[in-house]
Amino acid sequence: MAAYCPKITQASVPMRFVGPMQIQAHDWQDRVSVPLATYETPLWNSVGRGAYISTLCDGIHTTLIDERMTRSILLEAIDANSALKTWQSIQARQTEMQQQAAMTSRFVQLLNLHMQIVANLLYIRFEFSTGDAAGHNMVTHAADVIMNWLLQEYPQLTYSSISGNYCSDKKATAVNGILGRGKYVVAEITIPATLCKRRLHTTPAKIVDLNIKKNLLGTIIAGGLRSANAHFANMLLGFYLATGQDAANIIEGSQGTVHAELRG
Repeated sequence: MAAYCPKITQASVPMRFVGPMQIQAHDWQDRVSVPLATYETPLWNSVGRGAYISTLCDGIHTTLIDERMTRSILLEAIDANSALKTWQSIQARQTEMQQQAAMTSRFVQLLNLHMQIVANLLYIRFEFSTGDAAGHNMVTHAADVIMNWLLQEYPQLTYSSISGNYCSDKKATAVNGILGRGKYVVAEITIPATLCKRRLHTTPAKIVDLNIKKNLLGTIIAGGLRSANAHFANMLLGFYLATGQDAANIIEGSQGTVHAELRG
């Protein structure tokens, strides 16, 4: 009997390179164009206007604040007291856990770990550096090896799940905003008042005022989760689709804050 092989089809998404935009990062700077794949084709023009503004002033200054990828395992103890005592022992053995992780990849490095205890359930959140890779699969493999080692070292624990959702993967959560997951980047641009009036048809004061009333206050009354921005997700999702990334990560990529102030 022939094996069932479903036909692979394609969904075509319009794509265009937008830019160039002036970007500076530490001792590197360049003018780059970026691909955006989207059905919302007016996005190309609106992003293009912003990109053009960056070439008329000092450019966009980017700073990578932090970078890590996480995976949380879920183990079960007899009761909460046993879970706590086991966690206190596990905390002191980070070097041994790193040795276990290192057997899975030369690029993975255990940076830190956190926990939450719910009844007799022990959630352990591992944070890894993963070199140049995004590292979703890399950290899952490392966490799996560490978990099996923990189950051998602590027979009072039993397995529940390789992922306990305390990671937290592809969900808008406070833990990712506070502790970090992926790249934590700040992008800054200073736009002179004359350029605001001539190219953006507004003033710096009006931009600051609108940011407060819309992005900050509007997000508060909406109950936004670690986020206060107009729409980071539009540009990031277009870039994810254009470069073959996991589009579901846009949920975390939508988290961020826009801060605007008058200077000079």
